[in-house]
Amino acid sequence: MIIEIDFNSDEAIYIQLTNQIIMGIAADTIREGDSLPSVRQLADHIGINMHTVNKAYSVLRQEGFITLDRRKGAIIALAEDKAGAMDEMKRGLQVLLARGRCKQISKEEVHALIDEIYQEYDAGRQGGE
Repeated sequence: MIIEIDFNSDEAIYIQLTNQIIMGIAADTIREGDSLPSVRQLADHIGINMHTVNKAYSVLRQEGFITLDRRKGAIIALAEDKAGAMDEMKRGLQVLLARGRCKQISKEEVHALIDEIYQEYDAGRQGGE
């Protein structure tokens, strides 16, 4: 998995890192049981502070995407809380859809965009098998 950080972005680096790891899981480029690099290794590889990587890993752990083990490091371990994930997704989508509606983005355009994104993740899964 390739991590690309945009140092000119307004989005915090730890959020960019967190989101890219989640997208890597969704695209199946990293899978359940895979180990992530150590905090030090990833920080050195990307050229960022170790505390930033540690914060991203902490968020991923809190959100149920990884477990942290002193001996094994960060391991992809997806929590089985679908109901909680659906509630969280709904809260996030409410704001995004409100923004889109204010910009006259139709329901059909949103559905087409969602289909496009899911196809990208499906293509990633098929390419990795």
